[in-house]
Amino acid sequence: MKGDLFSSEHMVQPAVEPGMSVENAKCVKYAVNGEMYARQGAMVAYRGDLKFERKGQGVGGMLKRAVTGEGLPLMAVRGQGEAWFAHEAQNCFIVEVEAGDQFTVNGRNVLCFDASLSYEIKTVKGSGIAGGGLFNSVFTGQGRLGLVCEGNPLVIPVSAQFPVYVDTDAVVGWTAHLQTSLHRSQSIGSMLRGGSGEAVQLMLQGEGFVVVRPSELTPQKAQQH
Repeated sequence: MKGDLFSSEHMVQPAVEPGMSVENAKCVKYAVNGEMYARQGAMVAYRGDLKFERKGQGVGGMLKRAVTGEGLPLMAVRGQGEAWFAHEAQNCFIVEVEAGDQFTVNGRNVLCFDASLSYEIKTVKGSGIAGGGLFNSVFTGQGRLGLVCEGNPLVIPVSAQFPVYVDTDAVVGWTAHLQTSLHRSQSIGSMLRGGSGEAVQLMLQGEGFVVVRPSELTPQKAQQH
């Protein structure tokens, strides 16, 4: 069989070591040797002796079902083999979480992660009901976290001198030690008169980085997620 489709650009190669790697811009490969976690429905192919288990929150070491504001459930992948994960042809990226660090990420951007990482679902401080009741997953421990994003994300440094204001539908995540609060950029009178621009943003202060998708989440996409 010949043709561009069968060139080395598209042909997958055997994994050289266990764990997560970027297969291409739209897909993450995970060489499983034990256990890992992934977004339900994100597996597009696998080979080897792997079992996929959907778990609800419970006791006895069962995988808790991480439900964010977008309703993201997770699954456990166990065994030995290779699995490929993707979501709606979005761009894929890997974050290395180091011991003692933490990374807060919007649930809709989580693709897969190492079992060595712990996560907790938290309400974003300062968002409240007015901010849409933002729920994010806070990852701690040491390991790799696979993310998806529509387009190439922007990584914006945050400093004490220069806080960053982000549209709540565009934020992907941020590093530890950043404080969040709501910021209103317009007065009520301006909005009633039909003023343009965003009324409310998430303000991040401190020292770190915030990751932003290069467009707002449309209402149709919000329902799908």
